[in-house]
This record gives sequence, C-alpha cells and structure tokens, in this order.
Amino acid sequence: MFYVYILKSKKDNTLYKGFTENLKKRFVKHNSGEGSIYSSTKKPYELIWYCAFANKRKALKFERYLKHGSGYAFTNRHFI
Repeated sequence: MFYVYILKSKKDNTLYKGFTENLKKRFVKHNSGEGSIYSSTKKPYELIWYCAFANKRKALKFERYLKHGSGYAFTNRHFI
C-alpha cells in the first residue's frame, strides 16, 4: 500500500503533508527528527489524517494536489 498523510506539529500547529510506503516507520522518523529538514524543526507531530492507495501513481498525484493550489483549501475544509 501507498500512503498520503497529514501531520500536525504540536510545536506550532503547522501541517506537513507527505507520501510513504510505510506509514508507521515514517511517522517515527518524523518524530525522531530523521524526516525532512523542514519537519525536523517542527517536531513532535501528531498524525491527523492518512489515506491508503493501492496505486503509487495515484497516491503521489493526490499528495501533490494537497501541497499545491486548491489542495490547501481542500485540506483545511475537510481534514482540519
């Protein structure tokens, strides 16, 4: 499975949107500071939403949507 997820920083309430094939492992990495450079400064995180996809291409396309343009409004309206 392929996962698109949204994390919320407990430090400053900012959101991080990402993609992974192993959600548990990636969540642990984010909270240990081994995630991206951006996310390491915002830890700790809570997982506020995720979606599982069987198709990698569709998952990546949806992650890209959430990170750009109308995906911001969609995130705020439906997931926050």
